[in-house]
This record gives sequence, C-alpha cells and structure tokens, in this order.
Amino acid sequence: MLIGFSVGNYKSFKETVTLSMVASSITEEDKELNENNVFPINDKLSLLKSAAIYGANASGKSNLVAAINFMKWFVLNSSKETQVSEAIDIEAFRLSTETEKEPSLFEIVFVLEDKTFRYGFEVNAREVVSEWLFQADDSEEKVLFERDFDNYILDDFPEGQGISDKTRSNALFLSVVAQFNGKISGKILLWFSKTLQLISGLQDRQYRKETLESFDNAGHRHDIIEFIKKLDLGILDIVRVNTSVVFSISDNTAKYGGSYSSLYPNSEIKTTVYTSHPKYDAGGKQTSMELFDIEKHESEGTNKLFALAGILLDTLRTGKILLIDELDARLHPLITRELICLFNSNETNPHNAQLIFTTHDTNLLSSKTFRRDQIWFTEKDNKGATDLYSLVEYKVGKDASFERDYIMGKYGAIPFIGNFKELIGELHE
Repeated sequence: MLIGFSVGNYKSFKETVTLSMVASSITEEDKELNENNVFPINDKLSLLKSAAIYGANASGKSNLVAAINFMKWFVLNSSKETQVSEAIDIEAFRLSTETEKEPSLFEIVFVLEDKTFRYGFEVNAREVVSEWLFQADDSEEKVLFERDFDNYILDDFPEGQGISDKTRSNALFLSVVAQFNGKISGKILLWFSKTLQLISGLQDRQYRKETLESFDNAGHRHDIIEFIKKLDLGILDIVRVNTSVVFSISDNTAKYGGSYSSLYPNSEIKTTVYTSHPKYDAGGKQTSMELFDIEKHESEGTNKLFALAGILLDTLRTGKILLIDELDARLHPLITRELICLFNSNETNPHNAQLIFTTHDTNLLSSKTFRRDQIWFTEKDNKGATDLYSLVEYKVGKDASFERDYIMGKYGAIPFIGNFKELIGELHE
C-alpha cells in the first residue's frame, strides 16, 4: 500500500512536495465515507483508498504522475539499461538559478509484507548523488543503507555487502543489489513492477492488451462483460474473434540447387472485438443481435472503458495501486464517479486497492464522494513553481459545496483567464 510520495526540483516542482495517502483524524458528516474510503494498517496508521488531484492546465498535475513514473522506471532499469557514461534523463526545475544545477529528489513510502519501507534518492543528469532505504515494523524506523555518491553505509543490509563497488555512479544501488538476488531489494523491485501501476487516460488504447489477456480467464471475462453492461452503453455481450492473417516474405538469400527459394508463408493473429447490441422490429420487439466492431463503430468513451477494464478490475481484485492521468477524459461524469466508487467501497474493494488520479471534473468535488483529505490541488506560484496541497488544510463549513467553492477560487488551483473581449477588439483593429 502507498503511504506517500515526495518529489523536489523536478520539472515544475521546485520545493519538495508530498502526496500523502495517510488518513487524517477528521470525521466527516457522511459516516459511510469514514467506513468505506479509509482502511487501517495498524492501530496508529490508516490509509485512503483514493485521491483526486485538481488544478489548472499546466499547473503540474501530470508532472506529479511523471515524477512517480520516472522513479519507477529508474528503479527497474538503471542497473541494466544504462551505460557507464550515459546521461540520466532527468529534468530539474529550470526557472530558478538556485535549482538548475541541483539534484532532483524522489522518495516513496509504502507497506510491503506488513513492513513500512521508505526509499528515495537524489539524482542529476550525471550521477546518483544520494540514496537511502529505511524499514519500520512495530518498532522505530531503522536504516538499511545510506549512500552519498560512492560512499555507502550498510548498517543492516547484508545482501548489499560487496556490491557497492559493482554499482555505477549513474545506477541505483537498490537495483544492482536486486540483480544479485538480494531478498529485500528484489521484493521492492517486484513491488514497483507489479503493484505500482501508472497509466494515461488520454492514451488508453495501449492498455487494451491487458483486457484481451483477461479474456483467456473465463471468470475475468465474465467480470469485464458485466462491468461494461452495467455502465449503460447499450452493450449486452462482448465477443473476441481471432483470425489468422497470412502474408508472404520473399527470401532471396537462400539458394538451393541453383534456384532461389520461393515465397515463404507466414501468418499473424489479428484480434477483433465485437460488441453485441439488440435489434428491434417496427413494433419494438427484439428480433436478433447485431455485432459491432468496437474500434470502428463504438465511441471513444466506450473504447476507453473497454481498454481500461482489465487493469481496473485486476487492481481491485489484487489490491494494487493505480495512478491515472486524466481519468475523466472522454467519460461521462456519472461513469467517472462510478469508477471511483468502486474503490471507495468495502464491498467492491475488499483488498484495499488504491486509486490516484488527476482530473478537471468538478462534478466529483462532493462531500458525498470524498473526504477532504482525499482532494488535492496543484497550483503554480508567480515564479512558475508548483505547490501541492490538500483540501483538509482549509477550514470548510459543514454545508459547504466543494465544487462551488473551488470554481469561485476559494481553494486556488484554478486558471485566471484574461479578457478575451479585448483580444477580439485588437484583432478587429
């Protein structure tokens, strides 16, 4: 489970900010929110099942997702996909002379096998400046290892012994130790790989593969079809059809008995997904079912829901963490709300999966859907730096409308739009 993520001096983030999934001590008027949107880790810690991030365009919402995505990629790949002299693809905050040559910071706190881990690093384009890993269970937090450039302190990390000299300056020590079959480091990399998932709500069709793979499991296929049916899209069934497409490749390199080999037959499997709709006669009686090619005949919203169905249901089924940039793109507000309610529910989310998403959909800003600590905002200051803060930091009246107050600018994080009438007048002149 994710407890929190911090980032500093990266893209639009100058100072270090933290997205926290720790439930605050507030008690909301709607008691169901306290029962369904929060789950306990132990007597001292409870976490949130979802978090929504609002903000104006270009305020830094996507940069927060990009920061988590970079951390995941670097953890999984720095030890095997970079060479000793290769630059690290990092972008520090560029609008200040104070930070342009300073390292970027990334830190994540999470629960794995009933232990809390705090792992982070500082990195610039040339090298890893620092790196650390702490662990806590029922006792106080203890240091597993700390790194300062090429200097290492391995207080309680035997699996890292003898591996520091095998770690390149532009690679993470944790990643290298995992390559050498370190037990703790290997589990952490597996957590990054399998449990922490990030997807784009704008480029959703690239995740269609996961949904199609789920169709191979009869139970999962049933869940996907029921998921689509319940969203009132007019679809009664979904059918996947695999066809073999045959093509030929001319091979002029092999020569047998004085003659070149002829065409070699090859084939690939093409998958077409059909949605099934009822067909009616003039009297309104259903006569048959009509099949639609989902990519050709269904809406962009329907295609998005189908593409994401596999990942969404798998996340709920296995208790993973899902981050979606622009969740609401091409979706009706009521459908987006239902997707969120799947996570904010003890019934549909018994394994405490977590959903974190960016959005512009103010219809979701409701005290009936979210606790105040589940609502986050990004806002740039007058020097172009992004701040990240929660609605729980504001004093909000019992009968306040989150949506109305947000649109009115009470919480910030909205665009301040210039006078377009003046612009049109200048254009006419």
